[in-house]
Amino acid sequence: MKGIPGQTAASLFVLIMLTAVSLPAASQLLSAKEIVTKADEKFNGEKSGFSVMSMTIVRPTWQRTVEFKSWSLGDDYALTLITAPAREKGQTFLKRLTEMWSWNPAISRLIKLPPSMMSQGWMGSDYTNDDILRESSVVNDYDHSLEGEEVVDGRLCHKIRLTAREDAGVLWSHQMWWVDRKDFIVLKAELYDEDGYLVRTERGMDLKTMDGRLIPTTIELVPAEQEGHKTILKITEIRFNISVEESFFSQQNMRTIR
Repeated sequence: MKGIPGQTAASLFVLIMLTAVSLPAASQLLSAKEIVTKADEKFNGEKSGFSVMSMTIVRPTWQRTVEFKSWSLGDDYALTLITAPAREKGQTFLKRLTEMWSWNPAISRLIKLPPSMMSQGWMGSDYTNDDILRESSVVNDYDHSLEGEEVVDGRLCHKIRLTAREDAGVLWSHQMWWVDRKDFIVLKAELYDEDGYLVRTERGMDLKTMDGRLIPTTIELVPAEQEGHKTILKITEIRFNISVEESFFSQQNMRTIR
């Protein structure tokens, strides 16, 4: 997610509870940017990663679930494979540096995604193509400032404002993150448009240790002005710092990966 995945990434977050936990002294010494970097790396992996997820899209009169696998190498390379439902199985999405493509096996068609499509919903969900393909970087495309502390899910959190840099081609004018001071988990995030209006809120739940890291395994994204709309992301498997080469992220592999 940022980004969840994307947004996407990256992206990760939880309902407000009552009591606070003890504060580790090391966290006090970090800058806002260092805290955001540690939180981003904890979920996305410092070098590379692999995940298996399901995404349930909820609307007032219907809902559907999409299942997929994703591979990533830093912020520059990502490959996502749809594994269910049957009618969309085999579709893939590729990012290499600043270029992105989609492959649809049903019509044997490769489509290059222009930057204008990064704000569009991915697979009909409330996540954007930018969230899934991680075109933007929460570390490099934003300035960061500490805005105080608040308790989220019984954990004392840094409240951090991420303000988009003028030269960054990002979707959000700013974001607010609540990052657990003990484990550097993003427990809540709010994303705002260029006019300063809240667009969506992301919350995480079901904290579990996966591949040696405590992370939220359920992420709920709720649009601010669309009643009855939400997208729920569930992580069933995740591995960090896997062995994967740049050559893995190719148009040829888009057509053959399973």
